[in-house]
Amino acid sequence: MKLVNVKKPLVLSILFFLPVIFLLFLYPSKHNYETLDVVKYDIDELNNFKTLDGEDVVLKDQLSVVTFLGKRPMQDPTIALNLKELIYDKFLGFKRFQVLALVPFSAKNQVNQLKKELDAFMPLQYWKFAFASENLIKETYNNFKTSSILSSELNSSSVFIVDKERNQRGRLDDRTKSEIEKNIMKYGLSSYNVLEISDLKNKMSDDIRILFTEYRQKRKGTYNSFERRAKDLNNE
Repeated sequence: MKLVNVKKPLVLSILFFLPVIFLLFLYPSKHNYETLDVVKYDIDELNNFKTLDGEDVVLKDQLSVVTFLGKRPMQDPTIALNLKELIYDKFLGFKRFQVLALVPFSAKNQVNQLKKELDAFMPLQYWKFAFASENLIKETYNNFKTSSILSSELNSSSVFIVDKERNQRGRLDDRTKSEIEKNIMKYGLSSYNVLEISDLKNKMSDDIRILFTEYRQKRKGTYNSFERRAKDLNNE
């Protein structure tokens, strides 16, 4: 009888404290994540770009995904369709999020066709087509850090993340764990290949989510910008 009396409070104590112990293990890892690296500071503002309605577009104070759709965006709409389905639709409604599709003035008719296709289920409230001269589009593309080249059609499968301070974000070290263990030479990721589904789903989507977490922590006052800056300098 005594053994039964001892077991009962012991079991009750375990049942009570086990969830508490579990939560204590989780708490230290609450902020345990890698911030998204700055791969280039001070991306130029998109001056002289205009929307279909003649409005200005800006990078400052927006979390922007920038894509270059070229002179004939309807010739291969895969770039826009992949970006909409795997990135835009996922982050639709997040505060200060936008997709900027940069195109030359000559593409207006094709942009209207593409917009109808993308608008089929829901208006593209946070997706903006921005028009400029061909030379300005080339200058803008060259302003980003990337190893890919803008085609003669002014399109590219590379898309870029620009934060609210107009810094280009990405990964200074994009090696997998196995590559690090094998001492593979470090390589970075400054742009995302919109034609590679895995690139969008497994990398770009995660990186945008990390960036939103960073801004959420900034609002709460729990983000240490000095630590990230030190990390960037150590990797330069």
